[in-house]
Amino acid sequence: MSHIDPTPAQFDIFESLNRDCPVEMLNLLRFRTLVSYPDDHEFIVAGLTGAEAYWFYGKYSIPIFIRVGGSIVWRGNYEATLVGQTENVWHTAFIAHYPSTHAFLEMVSDPDYQQAVLHRQAAVMNSRLIHWSPTSDGNTFS
Repeated sequence: MSHIDPTPAQFDIFESLNRDCPVEMLNLLRFRTLVSYPDDHEFIVAGLTGAEAYWFYGKYSIPIFIRVGGSIVWRGNYEATLVGQTENVWHTAFIAHYPSTHAFLEMVSDPDYQQAVLHRQAAVMNSRLIHWSPTSDGNTFS
């Protein structure tokens, strides 16, 4: 099953979390070979790959992401799977930091972001966006 946007129930859970503490969002992305824009979108005729359309998402959304205090903590491209499924792997992953849930909600409610996210929706075949709250001890596994 493919996941691109949160369900209403998932978004309700996210909104119910403590909004005042920092947030890390793990993003796992698998891109489409060719994009899937709405029929009336200006980029429908461009013949872009998913990775190319995701670049446009970044171009238009990063100013909003930075304005709300967001930053990329880590980013990487897939190389190999040591444990787990080896087919339909993620193409790229990154961890985005937000100063608070308020900041994330401010970003996704911005009208310019809502236009930019159309590129993400066209680009992504499957994704996970997983909310994490930071812990204080980074010297142990538990």
